[in-house]
This record gives sequence, C-alpha cells and structure tokens, in this order.
Amino acid sequence: MEAHMSWFSLNIRKAAPPDLEILKLFNERMALETEGKKLDSQTLEQGIRELLTNEDQGFYLIAEDLDRKAIASLAITYEWSDWRNGLFWWIQSVYVREEFRRKGVFSNLYKTVKMSAKKEANVCGVRLYVEQLNNIAQSTYSSLGMKKTRYQMWEESFLSRGPES
Repeated sequence: MEAHMSWFSLNIRKAAPPDLEILKLFNERMALETEGKKLDSQTLEQGIRELLTNEDQGFYLIAEDLDRKAIASLAITYEWSDWRNGLFWWIQSVYVREEFRRKGVFSNLYKTVKMSAKKEANVCGVRLYVEQLNNIAQSTYSSLGMKKTRYQMWEESFLSRGPES
C-alpha cells in the first residue's frame, strides 16, 4: 500500500503492535481537538491493542513520510449488513498531524481504504461518522465522493470508562 504525492512520498501500511504508542497519541489528540474530550489512557491503550491483535475486529492504517515518520492514521472496523449481505468498513479515529493537513494525506488514506475494500468480495461499502459541526471534514469527505446519509446516529453506552457522550 504505497501512495505518492507531488511534494513528498507517502507510505501507507497496516499498523502493527509496535505502533501502539503513536496510535494512542494520535487518538488522544483527535479526541481533544474534535470533541474536547480527554480519553482514559488505559482504556484507549487496551482498545488499540485489541484492534492491532484481532483482525476480526478491524485494523489500523498508518501514513508515513519519506523518513518513515508516522504522520496520519485511521482505524477500520466492521459492521455486518443483513440487508446487503456484506460488511461495511467503518472509518474511525482519523488523525493527520497538523502540518500535513489539507495536503492530500487523508485523501490518499481514503483511496487506499476504498481500493482495499473493493478487493474484498464481502465488503459492500465504506462509512464514517463525523461531528455535526466539523465542516472542514465534511467538505473533505464530500470531495472524495462520499455522500451524507439520511441516518442519525443514536447510542446508549454501557461503559463507565472512557469519554462521556
């Protein structure tokens, strides 16, 4: 999974257990920036470790610059759709280092996700959720061909740990 950009090379790869600390940092920054939430460090670490070691749950992708420095990441989790007899890949925990934003990094990550998903016979689509007031992200997703759905997201959390909704 390698993508190239005009002003620097971008390597996109699946994350592995040694990437836990950078993924933790990126998730903490994303939650604070987008929702003003401080995540419980131990819960976050356990959650990342679970995804890194159990591909039945999903996986992380990491984008690296030419020096192999992690500059962005996202998670993919799975949702079965009985209506479509297939899996949706949910994009979650998107983070791009500030100095690399609006330079095509997420676009390349998304293209990698989309190409990989289309190669899987049981994947019927890609979804994500976004904060209602995050207009910059919404504009980016729209420019990549994603469409806003008519669904609202509702939840009832059973966990006492982690950020409050």
